[in-house]
Amino acid sequence: MSHLSSETLSSISPRATAPDYDRAQITPGIAHFGVGGFHRAHQALVIDELLRRGEAKQWGIVGIGVRQEDSRMRAALEKQDGLYTLVEKHADGTRDARVIGSILGMLTVHDDGVEAILDLLTAPATRIVSMTVTEGGYNINQSTGEFLLDTPSVAADLEHGALPGTVFGLITEALRLRRAAGTASFTVMSCDNLQDNGRIAKRAILTYARAKDAELADWIEANTRFPNSMVDRITPVTTDEDRADAAALTGLADDWPVVCEPFFQWVLEDSFGNGRPPYELTRVQLVDDVEPYELMKLRLLNASHQGLCYFGHLLGYRLADEATSDPLISDLLRRYMSEEGALTLRPLPGIDVAAYSAELISRFRNPEIRDTVARLCAESSDRIPKWLVPVIRERLDAGGTVVRSAAIVASWARYATGIDEQGRPIDIVDNLREQVMAAAAPSDDPLAFVRDEKLFGDLAERPGFTEPYLHALEVLRTEGAKALLTELAGASDLAE
Repeated sequence: MSHLSSETLSSISPRATAPDYDRAQITPGIAHFGVGGFHRAHQALVIDELLRRGEAKQWGIVGIGVRQEDSRMRAALEKQDGLYTLVEKHADGTRDARVIGSILGMLTVHDDGVEAILDLLTAPATRIVSMTVTEGGYNINQSTGEFLLDTPSVAADLEHGALPGTVFGLITEALRLRRAAGTASFTVMSCDNLQDNGRIAKRAILTYARAKDAELADWIEANTRFPNSMVDRITPVTTDEDRADAAALTGLADDWPVVCEPFFQWVLEDSFGNGRPPYELTRVQLVDDVEPYELMKLRLLNASHQGLCYFGHLLGYRLADEATSDPLISDLLRRYMSEEGALTLRPLPGIDVAAYSAELISRFRNPEIRDTVARLCAESSDRIPKWLVPVIRERLDAGGTVVRSAAIVASWARYATGIDEQGRPIDIVDNLREQVMAAAAPSDDPLAFVRDEKLFGDLAERPGFTEPYLHALEVLRTEGAKALLTELAGASDLAE
C-alpha cells in the first residue's frame, strides 16, 4: 500500500475526501505549540475547512514542539508532507474520513534548534501563536494561580544568555525580537481545556517576561491579545487499529491518523490584534465573553468524565462507553449535571442545558470512540480542582447540596489507593502521584485526602461537603462502588 504524501494524494479512495486546494499557494500564518490529536481534530480542521472554501490561504499552520517526544510527530508529518487522515466515528459504526492539508510542517527544539523556531515566530506573516499544551503545561500553582518561576526548565530559560527552550521562553523572546524590529505582536491563542485559558496564558507569559525584562512585559501587555476560548471534541489516543481503519478508508497508509467523535464545538473570544482567519464562516462561535460556555463544558462534560472514570474503573470497566452504559453510572451523571453542576452556570443564550446534558451522555456512550477510562482518570490533581471543586464551593455558598459531587471526590480517593475492588493494582498517572496516594491510604484521619488546601481549599472544614464525602468514602471502602451508586440512584435530593 502506498504511503500518504503529496505525490500519492491523487490515488486516495473515493471513500475519503482530499484537499481540493493547491497547498503550494498556502503560506504560514499560525504557529502552533503542541501538535497532538486534539489540535489536528480541531483547530487544524477549521483551517482546512476554510481552505476548501477558498479562504485563509495566508493562515497555514506550522507546528512547534518543545519536548523530546515531539520528534515522533515531526517525523510522521515530515514523511507525509504535513498531511494526515482525520476519521470521525459515528455511534452507528459509520466513518467519515478526510485528509487534512492545513499543516505545512513542524519544528522542534531538539531537531531544528531554537533559531529556526524564533525565525518562524518573528516572521511578520506569523500573526497567531496558538497552543494546546495540556492543562498542566501552563506551569501554574494550583492554589494561588501564580506562574512558577522556579520550575527547573523555566529557571534555566531565565539564566542570563540562555537560549529559551520552554513555550514561555520562546514566545517571550520572539516578542522581544519583534518589538526590536518594529514588527507588530502576534496574538497568543490558547486552546487548552482550562477556564480562562487566555488569561492564564497571559499571566504565565507576562510573569515570565517581567522576570526577564520589565519594559518588555509592559510592551507585551499593551500590544498582545490573549483571547479566551472553549474547545470540545473527544479525541482518543490513536491505536494500531485506528491506523488500519484509516488506511482501509483512504487506500493510503498513515503513520499517525486522528480519530474523533462527530461532535465539534469551539467558542472563541473575538479579540485579535493582528488579523485572524474568517472563523465566522465555519463552525466556530465568535463571542464577546467565553466564560459562560467554558463553565458549561468544564462543569458538565469534564466533571462528568471524572464522575464516570473512577467509579467505572472500580467496577471493572476500561472503556468510557461501557462505563456510561451502566445505568447506575449514567444516573449519577444525569443527576450530578441537573441537580448540582447546571445550577452553578450563568445564563447561556441559545443553549438548552438539559438537551446539552443529555447529548453528553450519548456522546460518552459512543462505542466507536473507544475512549479509555484510564485516560479520563489521568492527572486528576490537575482536573478535579478546576472542574469539580468550584461546583462544590458555589453550591455550598448558595446553601445547596453536593451529595453527588462529594461522592465523585470520594471515588477519586478510593481509586487513588492504587488497588481496585478485585485487589489488582491501579496504575495511578498523576503529577502528584506519590502525594495523592499517600493521602488516600487508610489512616486515623478520615479527611486526610481532602485536607490538601492546594487541591481542595477549605472543603475539609465545611460540613456540607464533609458529611456526604465521609459517608460515600465509608460505603466505598466497606461495600463497594456498586453499593454507593445504588444508594445514590435511590436518593431524593433534588435541588431547591
